[in-house]
Amino acid sequence: MNDNIINLIEDSVNQKVWAVVGVSQNKEKFGYKIFKSLKEAGYTVYPIHPSVAAVDGVPCYANLSALPEKPQVVDLVVPPSVAEKIIDECIKEKIERVWFQPGAENKEAIEKAQKAGIKVVFNACALVEKKNWCE
Repeated sequence: MNDNIINLIEDSVNQKVWAVVGVSQNKEKFGYKIFKSLKEAGYTVYPIHPSVAAVDGVPCYANLSALPEKPQVVDLVVPPSVAEKIIDECIKEKIERVWFQPGAENKEAIEKAQKAGIKVVFNACALVEKKNWCE
């Protein structure tokens, strides 16, 4: 990894308010694992999924604009075909950082986010970087 991506990762993991877009109630899915790991590390985490009511008792939101506060990082755990739509919402909501989980990456969405001035992490898994969350 180059220094820019390392700095972006470090900057992102130091932010304490995250939204996990594509969260799941299925404990085997990465959307759930990332949500739970962030919560256990003491982060404020907002689960986002249009058809899920709650995750582990935490109310789930249909989209970013429904959140009670602006997240510092939006973590995308969605199919690449959905990522660009979420980036449009991130731009509208003036989100500053987006983390594309492996499998969520979409070249057009990444480029659109970067052109809008959003700091973008991709080709890196938030769970792998978990070691930094508790520091």
